[in-house]
Amino acid sequence: MARDLSFLFPELMLASTVVLMLVAEMLRAPRLALAFGLIGLGLSTALTLPLLEADTTVFGGTYRVDLLSGWAKLILLPGTALALLMTWAEIAGKDREGSVYTLLCLVTLGALMLAGGGDMMLLVLGVVLTGLGSFAMVAWPRDDAATEAAMKYLVFGAVTGSVMIYGLTFWFGGAGSTLFSELGALQDKPLIALAGLVAVLIGLGYKAALVPFQFWAPDAYDGAPVSVAAFLSVITKVAAIFAFAQVLRDLPVATGWPFVVALIAAVTMTFGYLAALVQTNVVRLLAYSSVAQAGYFMLGIVALGTSPLALPSVIVFGAAYVAMNLGAFAVIMIAGRDLDDFKGFGRARPVIGVAMVVFLLSLTGIPPLFGFVGKVLLFGAAIEAGYLWLAVIGILNSVLALAVYLRIVVSMYQAREDDAGRTEMAPPLLVVLCATALVTALMGLFAGVFPG
Repeated sequence: MARDLSFLFPELMLASTVVLMLVAEMLRAPRLALAFGLIGLGLSTALTLPLLEADTTVFGGTYRVDLLSGWAKLILLPGTALALLMTWAEIAGKDREGSVYTLLCLVTLGALMLAGGGDMMLLVLGVVLTGLGSFAMVAWPRDDAATEAAMKYLVFGAVTGSVMIYGLTFWFGGAGSTLFSELGALQDKPLIALAGLVAVLIGLGYKAALVPFQFWAPDAYDGAPVSVAAFLSVITKVAAIFAFAQVLRDLPVATGWPFVVALIAAVTMTFGYLAALVQTNVVRLLAYSSVAQAGYFMLGIVALGTSPLALPSVIVFGAAYVAMNLGAFAVIMIAGRDLDDFKGFGRARPVIGVAMVVFLLSLTGIPPLFGFVGKVLLFGAAIEAGYLWLAVIGILNSVLALAVYLRIVVSMYQAREDDAGRTEMAPPLLVVLCATALVTALMGLFAGVFPG
């Protein structure tokens, strides 16, 4: 027991932090809850570093302490800290402020369970924890748009979660265990393997906003506060992708799951960018962009078990995606939600305008930015796995992505008579922009620090 707990210090620290934040909120001290959250996330990140080289399981194999879960903590915990700062800048002084800070950390705890889960029941627990907190945060504004978005999110989540739980029973019956490490027993049971695969694709595909389970995302992002939308677009999505990696790397390739995932990836990339191309609301544009980016993530998932680049590509692109997407949403908090709000913004705020260009070009995959490195690794993994056609579709969609993101860039540098964009920027947003811009612009040059 002591040995198992020693490998869970980061998770235990985060769980303790959530409890302290709840107490602070009960005392009507939201800034204390914020302080607890930032300190707890920092300590959890520090406690992860000694465990980064570990490759073991705890509590009978139900939770994995390995390369993937370790890097998940190093990506998701700092990402949540930046999201906390963004939320502080947006809702400071408003009602139920501390509750949102607490929910952010609680959802992140569920995200870590998804990223490290080695058992079907822990997968379900992670889905439930991330879902309940997310529904509440989307509904926080208490207006019609937020309420409608939260209800769609809740109903869709309840249905997909129920389907996933039902489908997992097939895997349990076929393998005789709830552990993912025992899924090799399904080698000669293709129908059972397919039934469970469909269920997992529905449950986690909803979390990652893969097509055709993405319908909730644009409404939820648009109805929620911008900072919450930023959080949902990165933390829960990356956690779901890492959960896919934990589950599918133990499922025999002979069952044919890589081809099914490849088809979903191709459709997701293409649909996401085509839908984004006609949006005038920048939040919804980035929502569809995040759908497309989920498709890119799946290139690495397809290569699991056949390419040594598979896990490193998912980890590197995960780190890049968190930085560039949070940065883009931070600029939206300054400029505005609509494309018209960006007109002339780059002229009025040249430094922030350049930062936005960096984020958007990185999302496209332009060298030498961090997003480019991640996408090159994903393409390489897919090609090594024998999915050249999927890599070609990904490259073609990168061209379509450039058309999507250039709509924002062109608008930013159009002439505008008024002094748009000259409002004061909250100090927390300055911290977020500096951190995300530096990582996006420079980390591609130091990608060697990542595994593989």
